[in-house]
Parts: sequence; C-alpha cells; structure tokens
Amino acid sequence: MEKIQLLEECRDAKKIIISGHVRPDGDCVGSCLAMYLYLKKALPQAQVKVFLEEPSEVFACIAGYDAIDSSYTVDGEVDVFLALDCEKTRLGEAEELFASAKKRINIDHHVSNARGSGDINYVVPGCSSTAELVYGLFEKEYVDADIAKAIYIGMVHDTGVFSYSNTSPATLRTAAELIEYGFDFPAVIDKTFSEKTYAQNQLLGRALLESIIFMGGRCIVSAIDKKTLDFYNATSKDLEGIVSLLRTTKGVECAIFMYETGNLEYKVSLRSCKYVDVSKIAALFGGGGHVRAAGCTINGTFHDAVNNISKQIEFQLKQCEDMNA
Repeated sequence: MEKIQLLEECRDAKKIIISGHVRPDGDCVGSCLAMYLYLKKALPQAQVKVFLEEPSEVFACIAGYDAIDSSYTVDGEVDVFLALDCEKTRLGEAEELFASAKKRINIDHHVSNARGSGDINYVVPGCSSTAELVYGLFEKEYVDADIAKAIYIGMVHDTGVFSYSNTSPATLRTAAELIEYGFDFPAVIDKTFSEKTYAQNQLLGRALLESIIFMGGRCIVSAIDKKTLDFYNATSKDLEGIVSLLRTTKGVECAIFMYETGNLEYKVSLRSCKYVDVSKIAALFGGGGHVRAAGCTINGTFHDAVNNISKQIEFQLKQCEDMNA
C-alpha cells in the first residue's frame, strides 16, 4: 500500500485526536504516544490529544504518558482523528468522536482490518507492528530519542522482542536505526516486557499449573476465573504474556488462554506456531487480530468455549494435513 503524506494530511488541522484500541497493549501505546510527540513537534500550532483507556503503568517510561486522556471529552470539532492499531469498532468510547471528525485516518497492521476504517487508510497486514508503520511515515528531522523509544517499545511488544514470525529484515533494520538515538534499549525491554509483579507471577504460575494439553498434544488451554482475579486484585493488564508462554510448550501448535469477564463470558487470547491462522478463528466469534496472534470474546461455559474453538483449530490442522498428504 502506498504511504500516506502524514504531515500534509494534518498540516491545516487545529485540533487533532489520536486514539487506539480498548485495553491498549505495547504497540498501541507506543505508536499513539510516538504519533503524539511527533505531531506536537512538527505541527506546534495544532492542539494534539491522545485518548486511550488507562494503560499499564509499565509504559509510564514513555514520554507523553502523562498526557493520555481517558475522559474522551473534547470541545468543538475535531479536524483530524488518527485511529492507530485497530479498526473503528475497537476504539471504544472514542468511536463516536472518530465518526464525527472532519478527516479520519486509520493506520493499522491487523489482517482483520485490511480495508481500513477511515477516509484515508494505511493498513499493511504484513508489517510487524503499527509502531513500525508509523515510524515509516515520520520525517526524520522531527524524530528524537523519546519518539524512537516509543516506537521501539511498540515494536518489541508486537514481535515478542523480535522472536515472532512477523519480524522481517526491515523490522530489524528499523530497530537498529532506532537504538542509534541513544535510549537505554535493554532497560526498556526489562521494564515494559520482562518485568512482572509478584501477583502477575502468581497468576502465571496458576495458569501454567492448571493448563490442559489436548488434541494429541497439539493444543494447550488454560483459564482464570473471576474469583481468582478478584483474590489477587488483578485486571486484564496482569495477564499479559501468559498465552505466549503457553505457546512455547513443546509440541504445541496452538495455545488458548481465557479469563472470565462476566457471567458465562470469557475474553480469549489465541496464539499459534506455524499452521493455524488464529485471526480466522477469532473473526468467527466477532474478534480479530493477526495470523499467529488474535483474540475474541465468547459467551458460554469454559467447556463450550474450548469445544467451539478447538473444532476450528482441528479443521485447519486437517486442511494442512490433507494438503501435505
């Protein structure tokens, strides 16, 4: 897809809003704050705001974190609305503002949003992260160490520190360029990706201990109920990374992790290694994501959810076996 001329699209705007998806992850927070810092620097005459649900405090090391507004209130008309790392229905409370903005720009890398949701779209599903896409739109004269750090954090989180299959040679070249700005990149990885609280490690331990292998060892599933979350005074932010560790189990092709969000309601995260396109499975249940990482919300019991998802996993694995027969 042809790159958009970001500054030209925003040049005459007086009021610019930047937002991303609900339950913002590292790529969402990193790309949104990088965009905020960049536009504040390149277009000082514009009023620029970032609207997000309150992110994890691990991202407080990113410049601009304190500028995040979770009120979703704005006076007057919005000239440009930039929706990053999602399609419009995942903007949560910001969706209404997106719909009413004079110009809507959508920048994303999710395969489930291939067409885009804006008047102007820059969606590249093969890219490692929205952060990498955003960086490619920046005029380098305005990029500094703070912006580079925000981009790097976004890329680190959506590539599993450059270990996932979405990591391309271009991704690594971009990462090398970013660390030349001089921020402490090992500390960034430790602080935002690796470091866990005691409660987070307790939850991880329970999830691993209570996991179940099935489908001949090709699938693994684990779930945490609301009672357990309440016991640890935990939120969804404390569960990040569990599904990725489940996926590393030897012999496993697909990992399923879910946690209870309400009566007979589960938030489901899916990861695969090589053969299963989990974005297709998530889409069947109203979710979306990437080929190897996706999510959705499912209503029903734990066993209902596992049965419904595993049928789709089994179907895809059977297709692969038939093709290779």
